[in-house]
Amino acid sequence: MENSNKLKDKIFVTKPFLPPLKEYTELLEDIWKNKQLTNKGPFHEKFEIALKDYLKVEYVSLVNNATTGLIIALRALGIKGDVITTPFSFIATAHSIKWNGLNPIFVDIDPSTCNINPDKIEDAITDQTTAILPVHIYGNPCDTKNIKSIAIKNNLRVIYDGAHAFGVTHNRKSILNEGDLSVLSFHATKLFNTFEGGAIVSHSSEMKKRIDDLKNFGFQNEITVDGIGINGKMNELQAALGLLQLKYFNKVIEKRKRIAKIYREGLMDVNGISFIYDNKGVKNNYAYFPIFIDEKIFGKKRDEVYEELKKHNIYGRRYFYPLISQFGAYQDLQSAEKKNLPVAEQISKEVICLPIYPDLDNRDIERIVKIINTL
Repeated sequence: MENSNKLKDKIFVTKPFLPPLKEYTELLEDIWKNKQLTNKGPFHEKFEIALKDYLKVEYVSLVNNATTGLIIALRALGIKGDVITTPFSFIATAHSIKWNGLNPIFVDIDPSTCNINPDKIEDAITDQTTAILPVHIYGNPCDTKNIKSIAIKNNLRVIYDGAHAFGVTHNRKSILNEGDLSVLSFHATKLFNTFEGGAIVSHSSEMKKRIDDLKNFGFQNEITVDGIGINGKMNELQAALGLLQLKYFNKVIEKRKRIAKIYREGLMDVNGISFIYDNKGVKNNYAYFPIFIDEKIFGKKRDEVYEELKKHNIYGRRYFYPLISQFGAYQDLQSAEKKNLPVAEQISKEVICLPIYPDLDNRDIERIVKIINTL
């Protein structure tokens, strides 16, 4: 009981939203009755349709998690050789490339958005490059127009890691419609969750079928396997939860928007602290609330702020630190490539994401703001 109370007092960077348990158990009763737990059960099929309609995209393929989704997406497009991506992301972005036997080529980011810098993409293209894998960091849309232009010019495929981008639109159009494929995460830490889970957004019935075959071991029908697939299926318990989450998602966004507004107003006059501002025409999902601490102006390092908040049981996250390129698993990178990421390296030392989730109490938000203001 004592440990439970201590955990209750801690404020983490996120807390999963869950719909009323009674509504979920009613759906579980249906699953118990029909005994179909996976393999395109009724909730799976309903959820795919509902998700397609909600996100305003053409085709959705549900998967068991976004990492599997990225692995499948790369395989579905037949990507070979080198894939240009960002070092400023969660490790799964690059791991999915390596799991396919491909080479991640890291390029620097734009300091104003934290997304991959299109100008740096051009410089990194070689005759071994076949794809670009950008990430909509914090749900903030990449420069999709320039990335598309570069891809067309150099005959490259584009797969967007949209793990943070659920529900984000630009000029009223879903950013998930950009690129050849987009991959979503429904992990427990994301603003839209199905415990674990994810989805791949595609643009043709042929590509959706290919993805659906690959996520089911490569079966094209009961007796035909023409490709090396994987078990990437979403089960009925996840799909049922997803259906319920859609019902409440707009309210979740409104609450997160309110929290972001309080943070922004409370910290906007603090010298040495900056934010990412929304681009014109973007409808944000408030997946995260990152702040950037300029040590020279603020007077304290980001890690000092991080540790001070921890003393008050407030656990922000240094998303993303260290860079993917700095992990031991990527020691085989060329030293020149590692050194060619000055913006990403600097941002990784400045960023801290503050707690943001629907039931975060106003008093706690104001307390976080006060602690930072008085440092």
